[in-house]
Amino acid sequence: MQHLDPQAAHDFLQQTPEAVLVDCRTEIEHMYVGHPVGAEHVAWQEAPDWEIDPDFARKVGRLVKGDLSRPVLLICRSGTRSIFAGEALEAAGFQQVINITEGFEGPLDDNFHRGTLGGWRLRGLPWQQS
Repeated sequence: MQHLDPQAAHDFLQQTPEAVLVDCRTEIEHMYVGHPVGAEHVAWQEAPDWEIDPDFARKVGRLVKGDLSRPVLLICRSGTRSIFAGEALEAAGFQQVINITEGFEGPLDDNFHRGTLGGWRLRGLPWQQS
């Protein structure tokens, strides 16, 4: 798995039109916290039980129309869940999986807040709320 910071991931997406950006956070995070413009939503886990979706790789496979060689970039809140989701995609045969480090909101700061030390949104990259 490759790891790119948000700016490098955005640049990669601009240069690689066949790439797919997957937001693997929960539906609530995707809708209300916001998400990168153009991101497809496929939750890795969902509240309230937080069980991993056993169909995650199949759902992403539909997004790439069965072409497992297409680059898939994964973003979550801070860049951790997306690693586990990426490992599942690699195990399912996806050939180019890219984790976006820092995620959408970045790591926790000293006050246990996100959005102050990194992340897609803090970096000023295109995002929207539903």
